[in-house]
Amino acid sequence: MRERYCAAQIRRDLARKMVFLGGARQVGKTTLAQRFIGKTGLYLNWDIAAHRERILRREWPTRAGLIVFDELHKYRGWRNYLKGLYDEHRRYYQVLVTGSARLDWYRYSGDSLQGRYHYLRMHPLSVAELGGTSTALRDLLQYGGFPEPFFGQDTVEARRWSQEYRTRLLREEITTVEGVRDLGHLELLLLRLPDLVGSPLSINGLREDLQLNHKTVSRWLDIFERFYVFFRLAPFGTPKIKAVKKEQKHYHLDWSLVRDPGARFENLVACHLRKWVDWQVDTKGRAMELRYVREVTGREVDFVILEDQRPLQFIEVKRTESPINPLLITLKRKFPSSEALQIHGEGRTAYRSPDGVQVQPAIELLKTLV
Repeated sequence: MRERYCAAQIRRDLARKMVFLGGARQVGKTTLAQRFIGKTGLYLNWDIAAHRERILRREWPTRAGLIVFDELHKYRGWRNYLKGLYDEHRRYYQVLVTGSARLDWYRYSGDSLQGRYHYLRMHPLSVAELGGTSTALRDLLQYGGFPEPFFGQDTVEARRWSQEYRTRLLREEITTVEGVRDLGHLELLLLRLPDLVGSPLSINGLREDLQLNHKTVSRWLDIFERFYVFFRLAPFGTPKIKAVKKEQKHYHLDWSLVRDPGARFENLVACHLRKWVDWQVDTKGRAMELRYVREVTGREVDFVILEDQRPLQFIEVKRTESPINPLLITLKRKFPSSEALQIHGEGRTAYRSPDGVQVQPAIELLKTLV
């Protein structure tokens, strides 16, 4: 396989500052980081006892080079630790920090590293990263975008990987960092969520299903999001749209968990769009967001990409060729400078409607992303 999509950017950023690379567990961060080390670099993983001792003793290489810290956010004083290393030795060492949780969130001592690092988010494999082919799209839909199950191309092993992934995430990651002890209900919540993809996520509904209080469910959802289990999209609303204000939708980084074929395809597209938006934010500083549109009447368009709070592109996702979503036509009329696009996973039909809506196969959009 070719080099991962973020490798060149990491090299450029390391020449100027530390780099924090966040992303879901087993998305490929460690494999990528170890390729940067070379003969003079050093890899230190907080989860390995011998490495942890070396970190705490501050036993750094005697030669200049790259130091990779993996899962260092589990050390409560990690930010001040890195601040001291960077301020004293920044001309001597390059520093790459990777973690399976949102490194921008775990600020136990405030943001003492302000101005000293670039933060990049690493996402699963995508159509564009795999060459932009229809075969890549088909395989991603079946196996998901995590490297091990995708390249294994084995349905049974992919299911086993997914089950083991969930167990390790709950028992080795979340309990270590967040201190959650009710693993039974936590796992029930994690199992319930994939069936709700594409619909507004109701905390009250989950609370009633699991017989838990609202505060606990809300906290656990926040934890899952911090550990890149899923991401949530807020609704987009302006005076031009009678839109809902609070109902969020969610999508899983491992979309192979989603059983409904239509919801799984929507989830795959959501991950591709979020990967592109995050890349624009992280590498170009663009003020972009991914949201969705839902009117109070219940009409909905799956996604809208915003820049500086203005809609750039409305996107409706269909598994098969279908008539144009009427709300998409309405949005194109209300926001004429924005692109309106309806994509389908099966079929080759492509045309622009008299209303200005572009209809095309999903592959045509996905291969242009990152």
